Order: sequence, then structure tokens, then C-alpha cells
Amino acid sequence: MSEASATAFVAQQAGRFREIALRNFSLSKPVWETLAVVALCPVLLSAAIWNGFPLIFYDTGAYMLQSFGHKFVPERSPVFSIFLLVAGGDVSLWLVALVQTLMASFVMVETARAVAPRITLPILLAIGAVLTLLTGLPWYAGQIEPDIFTPLVVLCLYLLAFHPTRLGKARCAALVIIAALSTAMHPSHLGLGVELALLLVGYRLFVALRRKPWPSIDITRPISAALLGLSLVLAGNYIYTGRMFVSRAGPVFMFARMLQDGVVQRLLNETCPTSNYMLCRYRSTLPHRADKWLWGPGSLFVKLHRFIGTEKESAKIVHDSLVRYPAWNAELAARDALQQFTLFYTGDQIEPQQWILFWDFHKFIPDQLRAYDDARQQKGELHFRPINYIHMPVGGIILLMLIAGLVLAIRRRDLAAAPLLGFILAALIGNAIICGVFSNPHARYQSRLIWVPAFALALLAVDRRTAALRPS
Repeated sequence: MSEASATAFVAQQAGRFREIALRNFSLSKPVWETLAVVALCPVLLSAAIWNGFPLIFYDTGAYMLQSFGHKFVPERSPVFSIFLLVAGGDVSLWLVALVQTLMASFVMVETARAVAPRITLPILLAIGAVLTLLTGLPWYAGQIEPDIFTPLVVLCLYLLAFHPTRLGKARCAALVIIAALSTAMHPSHLGLGVELALLLVGYRLFVALRRKPWPSIDITRPISAALLGLSLVLAGNYIYTGRMFVSRAGPVFMFARMLQDGVVQRLLNETCPTSNYMLCRYRSTLPHRADKWLWGPGSLFVKLHRFIGTEKESAKIVHDSLVRYPAWNAELAARDALQQFTLFYTGDQIEPQQWILFWDFHKFIPDQLRAYDDARQQKGELHFRPINYIHMPVGGIILLMLIAGLVLAIRRRDLAAAPLLGFILAALIGNAIICGVFSNPHARYQSRLIWVPAFALALLAVDRRTAALRPS
């Protein structure tokens, strides 16, 4: 056999193999779609499995108190607390981790089917494995915390807007439910969901006014999901308090951010004692860090009865400072949002936490206490510095590739890639503004989303590649 004949034979066999793979492992077939959802779960749970127990955050104790102790905690979402109970957290927190991982896996599979219709099960699992190694995805999927639901808000709203026909009514209905639940799991998710829904309305108007073709979208389902999420928040708060409201902790978190930025101290120095703020008498002892004010042992915030005792004072100081220093506050807000946008290292406060959560486990779920204590996290065996030697540069590269890909897609009028990449970039910016300005910059807020653009870019690359290799 000549060299040319051998090359042709290899190419022919490779083409046949691709055709077999597309025919036998394509996610367009329900059996492989279902298997993909199931197969992704252990990949996403790999960090928790290696840890020996679902990963725990400091906020987990407050959610447990609200869920299992039936006590309203102003700073924590009642919806996630109810989710803990419904998902069987009192039996095993592994059930909670499994349910939220199944939801994430389902959304990832549907995103893959919509963005890269020719994708196969092995390729999707390979992408999932790479994301698990190079981003913080598994550290949030297996954590008893609402952070895994942040990216689900983004992906669900995108799918409902741009791919409802391809997905079909049943999958769209499931995505509406997941989007609504994800939106209601945390106040920042609600803000993000509303922002993205409004963005979709603006895009719809843009498409209507443009003469040149851009893909039209369905805004009914995304808006319905956002409104349903808002309704769940109101209902959750009503269940615990008998009153309907969105959040009682928002002004307090924003006050803490302003305290860290020096705004509160300046306001007090310039207006006390004539302003009659409760904090005038304490202005010389206020901390300079938001976390120290909110969570520090022996904090004045605790002595003033925390969120309930400081809510009105915080709201007044926030309002007065915005009126008194509008330009300065805008500058500080922009700085904090930019810091949040570029802050995405993995492992933020994933550390031993027995000193604060031991009694929550002992009181509410004592049968799980031993497994919790035996986990690598509680033994101090999780070391994120070597992980972040990889995750940090990868995150920066992902952002650069996202922006470059969006610019290129717009120039080429790529009507598939441009809306997807633009939507994700808008979500990253919106999340940075919401968390950096209305709370305080923390790495986990952006880290929980940084895998989404990597996932989208990988799917677009796979779709282009399979299309190019498909025999004519």
C-alpha cells in the first residue's frame, strides 16, 4: 500500500469512527442525554468525594439554623434553607449535594445540546473533567452553599431566551423551575436574574430595530422565571416572619462595604454629634474591615443586635452618605466592582470550621457529626495555594479569551457565538457590580462563575470542529 493510499485509508477510518461516535453517543438521543446527566454528577462531586464530606462554608451553619431550627436568620435566604430541608439535609448533607449537582449537570447537558448540537457524551465528559481540574466548579457543586446556583441563573436564562425551540416544552419547563429556584437561593442571584431579564428585553428591542438579522429571542420564559424567583423569595420570607419582603440585610451589607471604604467614618466625623446617629458615640472604635464589623468576635455589631438592631441605622447612613458624597461613592463603587471582577481565586474561606459549626452539627444533625469531623476540610488538609497556581492564570486567560471571542464574533457577525459570549460577559460584569458594590469584594463571588465562559468557549470550539469534520 502506497503512502498516499495509507493516508486516505486512515482518513476514511477516522471519518467512519466520527460518524459512529455521532450516531451512537450523540446527546441528541434521550438515552445518552440522560446518561450524560448522571455521568457528570461524580465529576462535579469529585472535590466533595475527595474531601470525604460535602464542603462546608461558614454560612452553612446559619442555613442549618434557619432550616432545621426553624429560626429566621435575616442575612440568609429562606429559600435555600427550605431547599436544605426538602432535599433531605437532616438525613444526610450528601443528599443536598447530590440534588444540587443533578440540577447543575442537567443545565450543563442542555447547554451543550443547544450550543453544540453534534456533541457526544465522551466529549462532554472530557470538558467536564477539564473544568473540574482548571476551575473552581467542583468546589461549589459539592458545597452546602447557594454558590453553585449562580451560574445556573445565567445558563438557564440564556437557554430559555435563545434556544426554546431546540429544547422543547418539557425541558424548557424544567429550566424555568431551576432558574426560578436558583434566582431565589440568594439575594445577589435575584439581582442578577432581574438584570439579565432586563438585558434580554433590551436585546429584543435591539433586534426589532435592526435591519440586519440577529437571532430573535423568547423573553416570556426568562421573565417568568425571574418573577417566579421573586415570588419564592417573598413566600420564603413570609413563611418565616409572616411578612413579605425581599431582604432585611441589604442595607447592613452595603453599610459594611462603605465602612471598609472609609465613607462611614468620614460621615460620622463631619456630622456628629448633630446628626444623632447611634454610631456617633462609637466612631472612634469602629473597625476598618467589613468582615471584622460583621463577623468579628466581640464586634460592636453583635452588641447592637446584629442585622435587626442595625438595619434602620445602616439604611439611614447609606442614604445620607450617597446624598452627601455622590461622586466619591460612584468612584468607590466602580473600584470595588472592578476589584470583584478580577478576584476569582479558588478556596475562599474553605477551611476548618469546627469552632463555629460544631454545635450546629451537634444540635441539628448529630448523626453526621463524625463524618464532618473526619473530612479533610476539618483536619486542615485542603491547601489551595498550589491549586491557585493553576486556577488564577487560567481564570485570567478565560476572561481574555471571552472578550477576544466576543469582539471577533461581533466583527464576523457570528449570530450564534456573539449573543452567548455577550450574555455571559454581561453576567460576569453584573455579578461583580452586585457583589462588589452592594456587599463587599470576595473571591468566591466571581470564582463561582468563572467556569461558565470556559464552558461556553469549549462548546463553541467543539461545535465548529465537529461541523468542519463532518463528511459532506
